[in-house]
Order: sequence, then structure tokens, then C-alpha cells
Amino acid sequence: MSCAPPCWEHFEHGADVGVRGLGRTPAEAFEQAALALTAVVTDPAGVAAREAVAIRCEAPELELLLVDWLNALVYEMATRHMLFGRFAARIEDGRLEATAWGEPMDPVRHAPAVEVKGATYTALAVRRREEDGAWIAQCVVDV
Repeated sequence: MSCAPPCWEHFEHGADVGVRGLGRTPAEAFEQAALALTAVVTDPAGVAAREAVAIRCEAPELELLLVDWLNALVYEMATRHMLFGRFAARIEDGRLEATAWGEPMDPVRHAPAVEVKGATYTALAVRRREEDGAWIAQCVVDV
């Protein structure tokens, strides 16, 4: 990654899309991965933070927690017909407590590119970068 944390990016993976977040902490990297997830569908900057949705996940490892987190967001987007453009997460003892802010999806204004079906274990990694200590959280999402 060429950006300084916090930031996000996509990476190529066949017919699907890789999402990657970079942060100073695992929680910040998870927040950035969530922005990358939104960016698969639409520009996150165009999503207003009108409604807050609480999300909680628990997993024995950070990698599994990332997949659970992203899949929880996919579920919330699908069932609430919302998009999210801002996230705040806290991770402690295998538990993630987060808030996602967003608004109802407007097909004209948001012009969704694709629908994300779910996060996968492909290219799954949550690790600390040696060169600067930044955290990377990434996986491939099924579109």
C-alpha cells in the first residue's frame, strides 16, 4: 500500500474484489476495510451519516473477526437497504463493538455498481506491517 494509515484500497482477484484497510490499530484497519467494502458498491464520500447502526461480533482470531465484521455489514446493508460511509470500531478480547453510520440506499444518487454477497476467507489476513507497524486487514469479497 502506498498510502499512510488510515486508508483503504481494492486489489484484483479474478471476478471478485479484494478489500484492504490500513490503520494504526486493528480496529482502525477494520474501519478502513469497511470503507473499502462500501467503495465496492458506491463512493463512500457520497453516503450521508444519517442513521447509526450498532454491530457486535465475536471470534477467536482477528482474521475470523474481520470476516464476521464485513459479513455483518453486508447483512445490515441488505436487510436495512442502507449504505454506510462512516465507521467506529473497538476490538477487545476477540470482541468487536462498532457503529456504522449511513443512509437508505438511493439508486439514483448512489448509483450502486454491484451487490456484495459476502466476505470470504480468500486472501484473508490481519497482520502488522514490519516496516512501520501499521495494521493491515484484508480479504476478498464475493460480488
